[in-house]
Amino acid sequence: MTELRIADLRFPEGPRWRDGTWWLSDQLGDRILRVGPDGAAAVVAEVHAPSGLGFLADGVLVAALMHEPSLVRAVGGTVEEIVDLRGVAGHLNDMFVDAAGRAYVDAYDDFNDQSTHRLLLVTPGADPVVATAGLAFPNGVAITVDGATLVLSETFAGRISAFDVATDGSLSGRRVWAQLPDGVNPDGLCLDERGDVWVASYLSGEFLHVREGGEILDRFGFTDRWALSCSIGGDDGRTLLLCTSETTQRDYFAGRAVGHLETRRVDVPGVGRP
Repeated sequence: MTELRIADLRFPEGPRWRDGTWWLSDQLGDRILRVGPDGAAAVVAEVHAPSGLGFLADGVLVAALMHEPSLVRAVGGTVEEIVDLRGVAGHLNDMFVDAAGRAYVDAYDDFNDQSTHRLLLVTPGADPVVATAGLAFPNGVAITVDGATLVLSETFAGRISAFDVATDGSLSGRRVWAQLPDGVNPDGLCLDERGDVWVASYLSGEFLHVREGGEILDRFGFTDRWALSCSIGGDDGRTLLLCTSETTQRDYFAGRAVGHLETRRVDVPGVGRP
């Protein structure tokens, strides 16, 4: 593994690979970063508690704000709100933006009340709607390359769920894509070319390579860290970026954490999802 040393990094989330570089949120650091393969980092925007990231068809970067629930776009160092979600969510988490510019956004009002845990669908030019509800804390989310299936981490249930995606973006056919081993709390995830998933298990500090049905293809972890998210990129699409942080539940809610980025080579390329 290779460490990318980023000054003052606290809580890296929502990593994406695009245009030959990594993009990620430093959620507790209140900034969005662009990180080169060599670890050279630049601040794209300063904004409170960014989380999920995505790109519109024109390449504009969009971020979901965790505690001021809205979607913003970051262009040239400026941040502009494009969708106000305060009326439909108390907090946001991860996000996936599809090729049509539709955003699937994790939402909740109370961290401990699963009845408030849902996934929003934000379609350009339309009011946001609840795509699916009754989730056990929605987290990492992605859509397969053919656009037919959405996969979603349900952290509190230790599973990855799947949904059929209709042409209008609506979801149906909810099912368990993979029930994960005991002690695994799935967080951010990404897809590879075979349709398998790399997923972070935040409390156990692990990253797992999982096939539909639950087969574990690979599994490794870090000591005394949370594993937050991952993304596959690099020039040949075979570099797995690992986002971790040294923190605890108490320290996290107090804004205290030390973030880390590592890369690891993998055999199966990614697909940019996310």
